[in-house]
Amino acid sequence: MKNYPSNSRFKLKPLALGIALVSVFGAAQAKSLTEASTLLETVGDPNESKFMKDNGLKIGGWANAGITYNAASPDNNFNGPVTFADRSGEFQLNQLNLFAQRAVAAEGDAWDFGGRVDAMFGTDAIFTQAYGVPAFDVNTGQPLNRSHWDLNMLGSSDNRFYDIALPQAYAEIYAPIGNGLNIKAGHFYTPIGYETVPAPDNFFYTHAYTMQYGEPFTHTGVMGNYTVDQNWAVMGGVVTGSATGGWDGGWDKQLGSWAGLAGTTWTSNDKNTSANVSGTYGGTSEHSSQSWGLYSLVLKHNITDKTHLVLQHDHGYANGVLLGGASTDTEWYGVNSHLTYDVKDNLTAGVRAEWFRDQNGFRVCSPARVAAATNGAGNSYALGDQPNNSTCNAASYYAVTAGLNWKPMKWLNIRPNVRYDWVDGTVAATGGQYRPFGNAKQDQFLFSTDFAVSF
Repeated sequence: MKNYPSNSRFKLKPLALGIALVSVFGAAQAKSLTEASTLLETVGDPNESKFMKDNGLKIGGWANAGITYNAASPDNNFNGPVTFADRSGEFQLNQLNLFAQRAVAAEGDAWDFGGRVDAMFGTDAIFTQAYGVPAFDVNTGQPLNRSHWDLNMLGSSDNRFYDIALPQAYAEIYAPIGNGLNIKAGHFYTPIGYETVPAPDNFFYTHAYTMQYGEPFTHTGVMGNYTVDQNWAVMGGVVTGSATGGWDGGWDKQLGSWAGLAGTTWTSNDKNTSANVSGTYGGTSEHSSQSWGLYSLVLKHNITDKTHLVLQHDHGYANGVLLGGASTDTEWYGVNSHLTYDVKDNLTAGVRAEWFRDQNGFRVCSPARVAAATNGAGNSYALGDQPNNSTCNAASYYAVTAGLNWKPMKWLNIRPNVRYDWVDGTVAATGGQYRPFGNAKQDQFLFSTDFAVSF
């Protein structure tokens, strides 16, 4: 299950100083970093104030930035269907995320009330905004009025890559019922799948296709979590505000469209093995009762104290989708695995391998940013309000990623990795091979390095 941060894990530190330290990191000595860390620890922490402690409040966040080199040197500087680290040879401030939270109790006999608000600035904003109301109705092809919850907050064509997202804004209640019931109401990250939107909670800079295209990122609605016993926990809720089956919904459109959200997790007595199955199901939109659903299965196992394995399988479908002028029942599915090894306390090596099938060319479009930023006129602000030129085609996508997580300081994580993608698909109109990567290639090598500063 996705594990999104519920509390700041590190003391609040000045973001500007943290970023400055990282920008000169390549030339810095270990001694310099140690001295800098000591300096940061001396800075006052608002979370330690009497007011914050008395009210159970926390503020914090993270900054994530990186650069990716594409061996193909694509003319348009897009890394094909790869999202988040989607620009070649360009420094990206992916996420500058700030949050304020009052966490509720996890157990006890008393009611507790809290909530959380997140605001994100950066190039990742487009991928986590409430775009569950697409530019065109998936069943009819008619233009739709997109949600205004957090789309285009900085304007459109003037900000091709940088924008603001409000990925979470929810109230939270702990109800002392049985073993304790936790309820969220509002806009929150999905509990489905393994990889997450928040950069500090992922091993790799880039993401698997299952996360990029096979799952929702956020929901608007109500969700409850209940721990049955030491082995079992269940989750369920209802979500709205979306014309894509309850995925990535906002607050101001499609509020008459409701879908279900459910899941369960089993954990072994020794906590070394767990299995989670979760998913969504509902009608596509206010205007269509055609089914839209997904299930995701995530298995985790600690092979040894230092070796960790994750296996994931997703299968989603959407019925009655308009493709090529015909109503089509679509589906997408795939398998991915993560294997990591703790080399040292502050150094971990890992590899991820994946196969993802977009059976009908409905989910994966390249470049993804161009498709996501398209309006009802068919223009994309990722291209400066020019016509959408992204391509979508039935195909199987394969990817292998290897990398490191190095944490020289508890608030700093550096993640170099290398990734190889290739695709197997045929363009129906021409009978030729589908080539969605830069400069019309069937594959690509990506070399990237990013850092995350938590504060």
